[in-house]
Amino acid sequence: MHTASVTLAAGWIGTLSGFGTDLKGLIFNIGIPVLCGFFVLVVGVRTKAPGPTIMAVIFAAVVWGLSANMAALKDKTSEDITHYDGGTTVRRGDQ
Repeated sequence: MHTASVTLAAGWIGTLSGFGTDLKGLIFNIGIPVLCGFFVLVVGVRTKAPGPTIMAVIFAAVVWGLSANMAALKDKTSEDITHYDGGTTVRRGDQ
């Protein structure tokens, strides 16, 4: 009975992990670009002025670009943390 519940749990974990990966892909590849376009459209229609609309386009481009480059940002963050910690060497004791 105990092994059956472990197998069942592993199946559910695998299913939910796959669902989470698909959902993350939908959000980053479709959701964010659509919301950025919607944001620019709303700002353009509501303000009817070129200045705020251009700023909305720039802001949307920054958000879209940062979300599209999450892997590069993750690596950059890891590099910064390693550099801040003093490199890859491990030190023991008081600093």
